[in-house]
Amino acid sequence: MVTKAGILDSTLREGEQTPGVLFNRSQRVEIARMLSDAHVAMIEAGHPLVSADIYSAIKEIMELKQSGTIQSEIIAHSRAVAADVDSAASLNVDRIAIFYGVSDMHLRYKTHKSKTEAMDIIYDAISYATSTGIPVRFTAEDASRTDINFLRNIIKTAVEAGADRVSIADTLGVLTPDKTRFIFNNISDIKDVEYDFHGHNDMGMAAANGLAALEAGATIVHTTVNGLGERVGIIPTQIMAVLMKYHMDVDAANLLMLKALSAKVEEYSGINLPPNYPVTGNYAFTHKSGVHVDGIISNAGTYEFMDPAMLGMHRSFTIDKYSGKHALREKLMGMGINLGDSEISEVLDKIKNNNMVYSDEDLKAMINSSDNQRC
Repeated sequence: MVTKAGILDSTLREGEQTPGVLFNRSQRVEIARMLSDAHVAMIEAGHPLVSADIYSAIKEIMELKQSGTIQSEIIAHSRAVAADVDSAASLNVDRIAIFYGVSDMHLRYKTHKSKTEAMDIIYDAISYATSTGIPVRFTAEDASRTDINFLRNIIKTAVEAGADRVSIADTLGVLTPDKTRFIFNNISDIKDVEYDFHGHNDMGMAAANGLAALEAGATIVHTTVNGLGERVGIIPTQIMAVLMKYHMDVDAANLLMLKALSAKVEEYSGINLPPNYPVTGNYAFTHKSGVHVDGIISNAGTYEFMDPAMLGMHRSFTIDKYSGKHALREKLMGMGINLGDSEISEVLDKIKNNNMVYSDEDLKAMINSSDNQRC
């Protein structure tokens, strides 16, 4: 079992690469504070050379870090060029993260470099960054489509240049858990380095791949609140935190903060989550089927993987034609209404003859109507 593992939240960098999403300075700082309050190990605060507002936001975040308000490690993103490294270093961040595409596809069509030239560029950029005295992470972009032997050489080059962390990026989201384990199992023998995993969700496998990476030796998984990011995004922070707690008993984040974080990022990003979104969606602990509700009333573990109170959330039942007597009685008792068995049956018959979902007000009106009819 992995005992040393954590989350790097990249909402402020990867998350802002979501189409249509732009955070202002105050929003960036507030999100960083909330992530730190949620005990996230690392925060990727942005790419400072992209714009002046990102630079100034990271500067303010670092001032909060120096004052002790923010506790998480703060990371600045950087291309493998001196100007980017200088910009990040001027902010005195906790770590500089240099990235470079290493797959044949990227080398041929994006950077137009040979493998030897790529390794030289990576070595020089990391060496230059480490000369500032700031720790360096190297991200092997498109690592999942890179020949494993060349990937090993890239990692060794990065470590020799001074990087103490290497991120394995599934840039197109093409991995499966088995293929993820294959990569990490084949690089785990390289010494003096710890591994991150950065998984995109193009095929819906990102969270499963992140868990597989941790099980195979990664110590940090990259996430964003609500799964924001390029195209369809990366691993959602709230999902990864719960996966790590449930499957590994690792407290990678304060679970009680996840709902508030999700809501805040919804507000600032303008991207609303569907109610059936995992973990923090409004329906995450809402039960409908009569059979399910009967089980929940007897023992919540029958249909809930975790007590919703651990996430600062509440269990609820919907009332419609699928509901049973136990669900209706429990719902009404929660509203302060106690009915006998015959009355419950009478109300339930009416519910089952109508194709609608009953709100609290609907139920009150139905019961009041029944009472008036009896009078």
